[in-house]
Amino acid sequence: MRKLLSLAVMLFCSVAGFSQIKVLPTTPLERLGRVGQSNIYVQKEGTNYTFFYKNIEDAEESGIRTFSFKNVDNDYENFFKIIADGFNASPMYDIKLELPNDYVWLHYSKTTAKTTVQFMTTNKVTGMTGISEMMTVEDVKKLFEKA
Repeated sequence: MRKLLSLAVMLFCSVAGFSQIKVLPTTPLERLGRVGQSNIYVQKEGTNYTFFYKNIEDAEESGIRTFSFKNVDNDYENFFKIIADGFNASPMYDIKLELPNDYVWLHYSKTTAKTTVQFMTTNKVTGMTGISEMMTVEDVKKLFEKA
């Protein structure tokens, strides 16, 4: 009887010892399109899309900047459409967007050879700014995985 009681206590203690560890549900990360060698890329986590880009504003700093938004009312596709339509706008002008945590300017430039766009961002909380590399319309299509 004593052995049986000891075995029961040992089993209870071993189960109680592992009860501190909980497995939490996770959402898989999906890396979408990219431009260059990870200079600009998009990552999807559930309904949240995050854009990562190397900041060219400060040559000494090689920091990565981000901005993100949830895909409510098809916002991811609408964001692509806003960028793509900006290439054909006449006259060409910058577009300022307000996201939940950031302001994003789509800065368009036109040279004789091509038209480009770059992200210029300001974080609402920290005030950190960043500027991405210039992208052509083909780069934007690669970023959003459009054929």
